[in-house]
Amino acid sequence: MVSGQDKALDIIELEQKAQLVRELDGHVMRCVRDQNGNHVIQKCIESVPTERIEFIISAFRGQVATLSMHPYGCRVIQRVLEHCTDELRCQFIVDEILESVCALAQDQYGNYVTQHVLERGKPQERRQIISKLSGHIVHLSQHKFASNVVEKCLEYGGATERELLIGEIFGHTEGTDNLLTMMKDQFANYVVQKILDICSDNQRAILLSCVDAQFSKR
Repeated sequence: MVSGQDKALDIIELEQKAQLVRELDGHVMRCVRDQNGNHVIQKCIESVPTERIEFIISAFRGQVATLSMHPYGCRVIQRVLEHCTDELRCQFIVDEILESVCALAQDQYGNYVTQHVLERGKPQERRQIISKLSGHIVHLSQHKFASNVVEKCLEYGGATERELLIGEIFGHTEGTDNLLTMMKDQFANYVVQKILDICSDNQRAILLSCVDAQFSKR
């Protein structure tokens, strides 16, 4: 039945789609967590206007962080972020992601949702993510999943946010130790490479001088 609905949503007219989708009311969360059902929910979000699937969006309220850390739920949340055309109805999705962003960044599925907001979100949403992660950048950079989020923070953050992140790594007296630790780490070394790719000439000069100073001690 679920597979048939998925195919039907590709070909039928909007009004028929809306009627078919209503059959899912009361079963949204079960479908999201189902290997096949999640594809139907994704298709609904992609092909039916947001105002016609409000009951689907509403079912996620209070559950966004949990769904973001689920192998199927994370895909559904990303589809909402991509296709929701009613900002007012969908704002709670981003708000709940931001509330749990430290946990999501370190989760094997939640990190993709966090990266999605960094790539496609509003500037203030990026700032909020970076603000919440700051103070933990060296630790997160050494984490298998969170290191990817830190890279996205550097790539998509504004100049002020980048300066904050880079300064946290080597802008203090212990900065050279942080840098050497990161360079030797299997995940954090990619963050250092990203910094070299995107930083200003002045920041790059400081970073390279830190590296030179560290290795001249050996």
